[in-house]
Order: sequence, then C-alpha cells, then structure tokens
Amino acid sequence: MYAGRHARERAGQAAFIMAGSGETVTYAEYEARTNRLAHLLRAHGLKRLDHYSIFMENNSRYLESCGAGERSGLYYTCINSYLTPDELAYIVNNSESKALITSRAKRDVAMAAIRQCPKVTLCVIVDGTGDDRPFVDYATAVARWPDTPIADESLGTPMPYSSGTTGRPKGILRPLPENPPSQPLPLFDFLVRLWRYRDGMIYLSPAPLYHSAPQAAVSLTIRQGGTAIIMERFDPEAYLALVEKHRVTHSQLVPTAV
Repeated sequence: MYAGRHARERAGQAAFIMAGSGETVTYAEYEARTNRLAHLLRAHGLKRLDHYSIFMENNSRYLESCGAGERSGLYYTCINSYLTPDELAYIVNNSESKALITSRAKRDVAMAAIRQCPKVTLCVIVDGTGDDRPFVDYATAVARWPDTPIADESLGTPMPYSSGTTGRPKGILRPLPENPPSQPLPLFDFLVRLWRYRDGMIYLSPAPLYHSAPQAAVSLTIRQGGTAIIMERFDPEAYLALVEKHRVTHSQLVPTAV
C-alpha cells in the first residue's frame, strides 16, 4: 500500500474512505501516516526483512499499518481478527514478529496473547483506553515522528498465513528483493493486469482486510492512484448503495449457492 508519487500529484484525492463513518484519508494524509509509523518501527529496531503483525478489525488505521511495512522493507502479517489469544500468540511467535498493532475492539484478546510473546518489543493499540499496558496508544506513539520518508526505504510485503486446515497455520514467506518501494513484486504487476486496475479506479472492499485477497486489492488500488471504499462490515443492501453512491468500478465478492 505504497502511495509513491500519487501523494505529490494528487495530494487532495481520497486514498480511501471508511464506508460506515465516512472518514476520508487523502493521499497526502496517507503518505504522512505511513511515514510516521515507518519511523516508529525503525526506532524500535525493526530493520529490513524483520516482521511485525496486525490484529484488528477494519478501521481507518489498518491501511497505514500495512503501508508502513511496504516502504520499510518489512514483512507484515495481517491476522484473522476472530482468533483466540492462544491462536494469535502462535502466529505472532511463529512469524517472529517484533511488533504487534491492535485496536480497542481487540484489546482483551491481544492483551491475553501478548503475555505469551516475549520477543515482541513494540505493542501499540488504536484508540487506547489509557490503561492498556504493555500497549501504548497508537496516535500518541506515532505523533512525535516526522511525516517524511525514512532514510533507508525499501520494498516490504505481506506474509500471509494459511487457514490451518491441515494443522497449525503456516506462513507464506515470499523472497523480498532489495527493490525501492515503488517497484512491487512481479506477482502484483500480474494482478494489476489480470484485474485491469487503472488510474482513477474506485474499489469497494466489503471483506476483512486481514484476508490476503482484499488486502492485495486495496494495496494495488492505492498504487494505481485509485480510491478504496472500505466497509467496516459487510451488509448486502449497504454494499449496493455504496456502488451507486461512489460509482464503483471494481470490487471483489465470493459467490454463494442459492
């Protein structure tokens, strides 16, 4: 989810809009947010090829939590937000994550899990309560850092996990060349052509962002200079209304049997 030149050329355009709340984050704002988080991760010792995890529901901080990794040479794992503390702790530990980003909605599960994760050195929580130790409030944690790029930017990428239907979930670790963040992996160039993503597209995302398919789709929308509409949760009537309201050009749904 790297904004790149779009942050300069279309600073005032919406990078994404939260469907329920209507919160809009422009490309300029998104760029600043990802830079601040990238600085925070570096300050806590995360260097190229290190790992961190994200455990949240769809919210307005999710995309920047991914975008910071894509410009810092990091692997980031988006974890199913319905897991139990033990399941969450397993993935955090197995991925060798050094940081965990969570939210107030997932606070209790995350706090129970983190007790089992001794290698995590940075714990941040979106919309913290003020009594969340060892987690620190996200907005407070990133506020002191500059909104300009880190000095050693390089391409990062997601490290997804399998569903675990044949045992424990398994991490899918893609080789990560020393590309600049503007140069994505060949897989994502292929997906842009396959899905016919383009400049100015409007993508409606009805699915949880911890899933690899919607996460990739939203990431590529931003790379192409489009606008992503993020549904906090799926509702079929709301989905159709959003298609009409935003003149959606692209989306992704799973067919079901009638």
